[in-house]
Amino acid sequence: MTKPVLANDERFRVYYYDAPPYEKSVTNPIDGTSVNLSNTPHAEASRRLLQRLELENGFAVRKGVLNNSGWKLGNAALKNLGVTQRPITAQDFVPVLSQKGVDMRIGLDIAWLALKRLVDVLVLVTGDSDFIPAMKLARREGLLVYLETMGHPVIREVKVHADIVL
Repeated sequence: MTKPVLANDERFRVYYYDAPPYEKSVTNPIDGTSVNLSNTPHAEASRRLLQRLELENGFAVRKGVLNNSGWKLGNAALKNLGVTQRPITAQDFVPVLSQKGVDMRIGLDIAWLALKRLVDVLVLVTGDSDFIPAMKLARREGLLVYLETMGHPVIREVKVHADIVL
């Protein structure tokens, strides 16, 4: 659905940033079981989405990488352990996967679009305060920066650096 403020604007390109699924096996530190994360339904759905978007007209998919930095108690286990007293089991742990390189790619693309004056309006779909420097650069270069939060709560500082919050 197009926002009314964007109804008359011509789209330059949609940039989509994500990391492909983690393609390795991880070993649970408690019981030693190994899980191949590339075979999960979530990984397959993520691969299909990225492959489909790469072929969409007017889309540019920018990929970072996922890194595994160990294990932690999962949210469900933390909630459950707060209510019931029971021993911690191997199933309570989840791998800690983190995206790398995605924020940098977004910032570089914003800077490129702004400095080359390829667009007049930039619509940034985020709530991440890491993008404030890129937003400030885009505005200093004369772009209008619209912020789409998709209904998620966003700290004030991010909104301050947008011309319009959609």
